[in-house]
Amino acid sequence: MPDLSPLLEHWRYPAIFLVVILGNLGLPVPEESVLALAGFLAARGRLHLPGVLAVGALAAIVGDNLGYWAGRRYGHEALARYGRYVWITPGRLAKASAAMTRHGGLAVFAARFVPGVRSLAGPVAGATGMRPLTFVVSNALGAVAYVPYAVGLGYALGYGAGTAIERVLGRAEPVFVAAIVAVTVALIARRLIRHRAAA
Repeated sequence: MPDLSPLLEHWRYPAIFLVVILGNLGLPVPEESVLALAGFLAARGRLHLPGVLAVGALAAIVGDNLGYWAGRRYGHEALARYGRYVWITPGRLAKASAAMTRHGGLAVFAARFVPGVRSLAGPVAGATGMRPLTFVVSNALGAVAYVPYAVGLGYALGYGAGTAIERVLGRAEPVFVAAIVAVTVALIARRLIRHRAAA
């Protein structure tokens, strides 16, 4: 893998934004490496940590939403026909579709943490007819949880693992707690709605 430091130090936040968006669209770019390196550079004072987190999360949300609306517009048939160009095999597509149908927003949230799967979440959620609000909320929660994790790994290496992990976790704790609470409330509300509909 080429040295990405000159790229980030020269182009900074636009480079982070572009690489993360392309990664979420399924293109073979080093998304995790760029986020981790950005965290490392932030620990060394070459980038601003809040800026890295904000740009990374925004790019992840935008990239997945582009995929979602493309899937919603063109449907399963287009994914099956053209998916091979972005490494969406028929087997992966079938598994992702089953997960979206069964688990809904929870599958979107979880997919964020699985390399090679996160790029499927948006298009498949759109193609399977997931409601826009469900996708937008689940995707945003996943991005807000995942980006600090990926950036935090690099920050830990750049600052000194013990102190950095303590700092990053301390700053990210409210975000993780809010994400867990939001997902729990969404699941409970979904069960109540289904129960009332069945009654």
